[in-house]
Amino acid sequence: MSGWAIRGELILNCNCTVFCPCVVSLGKHPPTEGYCQTWGGVRIDEGHYMGEDLSGLNIGLLIEIPGLMARGNWKAAVFIDDRASDVAYEGLVKIFSGQAKGTTGLFKVLVSEFLGAERAPVSYTNEGKTRRLVVGKAIKGEVVPVPGASPDEDVVISNTEYWMGPDITVATATQGRVRAYGRVWDFDGRSAEICQIDWSGPAAEQAA
Repeated sequence: MSGWAIRGELILNCNCTVFCPCVVSLGKHPPTEGYCQTWGGVRIDEGHYMGEDLSGLNIGLLIEIPGLMARGNWKAAVFIDDRASDVAYEGLVKIFSGQAKGTTGLFKVLVSEFLGAERAPVSYTNEGKTRRLVVGKAIKGEVVPVPGASPDEDVVISNTEYWMGPDITVATATQGRVRAYGRVWDFDGRSAEICQIDWSGPAAEQAA
């Protein structure tokens, strides 16, 4: 298996009021507060990096954007599941820093300051419609879909060109605490997103 691939689920919670305008505007509309502060989590159901299995691992993310998403100048950090092998760790750092190109290659273009990558205990759990992410003492988050007209169906923005995936479930945070890299954030009640992801990229020799 050359290259890399990740299938699973991603959640994000940012400082925007519900709902974040970047999903539809693709970063052409400014965040509701004028700047973006985001934590996120990825649950890898199936995945590999150059033949190394990534299945079952979880990722935590911290992203800060000073204005329009599309203009770049992002700051970002990644927390890699401490159960990852050394090879998986290195591969995931390359994927989430954009070095491995493919779906997440935009990080290499948009992120001007990579704050760091570190191993941490990362727990991503689903309980009914609730998603919870705990990253050591750095991130403690919980998001739930916003109610729709039918209680059995989520409110979903579908067929978008959003980089994460075409179908985004509109959600809100019931907890969104970050204490990492000098950031102290609390986004309880703010905008959140849930997305099924299917990402991939080229082989390492092509991504160098």
